Amino acid sequence: MENEVLKAIKERRSIRRFKKEQVSDAELNTVLEAGTWAPTGMGTQDPFIVAVQDERQKAILSGINAEIMGAKSDPFYGAPTQVYVFAPAGNPNNVKDGSLVLGSMMLAAHSIGLGSCWINRVDKMVDYDEVKELMKSWHLPEGLMGVGSLALGYPDGEPHAAKPRKDDYARVIK
Repeated sequence: MENEVLKAIKERRSIRRFKKEQVSDAELNTVLEAGTWAPTGMGTQDPFIVAVQDERQKAILSGINAEIMGAKSDPFYGAPTQVYVFAPAGNPNNVKDGSLVLGSMMLAAHSIGLGSCWINRVDKMVDYDEVKELMKSWHLPEGLMGVGSLALGYPDGEPHAAKPRKDDYARVIK
């Protein structure tokens, strides 16, 4: 059975080459809105989404992420927008809820012609004083953990082909 959602799921790929052109406000808002409609445990809507397009802040965040990774390259692949998802550290569903937010945004981005790539290490980034200060300036509450982030922008080139799905991926028990 084919449908538009399944088509988007099958076609979406992680993008690691971006054009320098910034995404439009309408496109960004579409992606962010998709994140707000992701399911959350008991409907808490506890995650916070922050899209960063400010060059200075992106440079700080990329530098810290690269330091944690032990690399000198930009972990966000030069994407014009970085999107961060945080959730209350005390919420037992924090990682699950935040992951659904990120996944929903990735699918929405693909569906409107944007590229995205999940970027790790936000869980460690929140321990840095510079990130704590940025989070304060973003008017986020204290006590949040980092779930993940996205590199977001217009793809520069074609993505790699999908790997075939393994034969025994899913099982049906009747």
